[in-house]
Amino acid sequence: MAARKGRRRTCEPGESMETESQETGSKGQAQVYLPGRGPPLREGEELVMDEEAYVLYHRAQTGAPCLSFDIVRDHLGDSRTELPLTLYLCAGTQAESAQSNRLMMLRMHNLHGTKPPPSEGSDEEEEEDDEEDEEERKPQLELAMVPHYGGINRVRVSWLGEEPVAGVWSEKGQVEVFALRRLLQVVDDPQALATFLRDEQTRVKPIFAFSGHMGEGFALDWSPRVPGESRAWVGMGSGEPHPAECDEVESRLPFPGRLLTGDCQKNIHLWTPTDGGSWHVDQRPFVGHTCSVEDLQWSPTEDTVFASCSADASIRIWDIRAAPSKACMLTTTTAHDGDVNVINWSRREPFLLSGGDDGALKVWDLRQFKSGSPVATFKQHVAPVTSVEWHPQDSGVFAASGADNQITQWDLAVERDPEAGDAETDPALAGLPQQLLFVHQGETDLKELHWHPQCPGVLVSTALSGFTVFRTISV
Repeated sequence: MAARKGRRRTCEPGESMETESQETGSKGQAQVYLPGRGPPLREGEELVMDEEAYVLYHRAQTGAPCLSFDIVRDHLGDSRTELPLTLYLCAGTQAESAQSNRLMMLRMHNLHGTKPPPSEGSDEEEEEDDEEDEEERKPQLELAMVPHYGGINRVRVSWLGEEPVAGVWSEKGQVEVFALRRLLQVVDDPQALATFLRDEQTRVKPIFAFSGHMGEGFALDWSPRVPGESRAWVGMGSGEPHPAECDEVESRLPFPGRLLTGDCQKNIHLWTPTDGGSWHVDQRPFVGHTCSVEDLQWSPTEDTVFASCSADASIRIWDIRAAPSKACMLTTTTAHDGDVNVINWSRREPFLLSGGDDGALKVWDLRQFKSGSPVATFKQHVAPVTSVEWHPQDSGVFAASGADNQITQWDLAVERDPEAGDAETDPALAGLPQQLLFVHQGETDLKELHWHPQCPGVLVSTALSGFTVFRTISV
């Protein structure tokens, strides 16, 4: 949530991350600002974060902005709520020149919660203690980068057995797979990180690459149900795996799992594991969409089923057991009024969530998908929706981001209390959807968000203004 007036601090690579700070002392009662609903900001006014609405809030910058990222599952445990937090991200840049791009591993740690406001009776000694405490609470960022020619449109990470890998869609029309184990190792060890950046980063190459899409794309998803195994391999790898060379060392490369990739030419290709620790990419595309394929999602419950969405306004359900030309089993032709940008398949319910250029969020019950009608439609965003994701633990909760620089949190189970009567006197607030829990603002050109699968309620987003890690009081 946001009120008016404030300032912001962020961090650059190699520096401590900084939390947002708030300037108090503005005259009059604070007003909640809602994009598209007014009142508009007056000259000299800025938005300021209401820190009491957040349990956790941190920001970071990495130089060039990142269009896409993914959270890397770690071995620090599930359901972690104790602060400070540590988390790992894999991201790709969209730099001004092709040769300036990087694939990055980020380790964010010492992430403390937001501080309560000082009490009225605090004295100088308490203020000095607060300054010392503030130094100890500074969030930290470690960053391991490898060169990548071309901007990175999308990054998706998977653990294939014990091996972490990243699927990367390049603006140069190529899909690559990178092994991440070494990058994960060095961000945990400052000395190893220095050695890596000095001697090793330019040697890191993809372990597999596919150029058959004949153009760039964005859609990419690893199967959650057909995992890979790990096989020993020698060499850094470039494109197809190859025998060891004399100056290379043994590393464990993944025996891969299934992967789907879709491009702006309306084609979807299936990557299937091979016995040699590589992939076979079927050159026959899945046929059905008439415009760019914007997003892909494997079913979390069926090994052979996936969903796709497109700029042709449709959402389709496919079964790979059929020939690619006949694999489309279900279609909603006009799922949105315009491009369908993003979809997300619930891991706990038979629901598919979609967001489009029309700013709408729609929930589809796959048991009723043939009807062509969503079971719920929400309209809070006033610009195209750029990312959607179901909460990994709470089946009714989801989050969305939009080009209107809003991140919204929703709960399908919430209904307005009929006994509240006329308590909601503010017409703007009274007109909000009942299921809307929280509106986060203050970012610029939001692109993507993800819930952390091991830290309940923690959201991470990327935007032109950088990364944000936060948890609200609502989830």
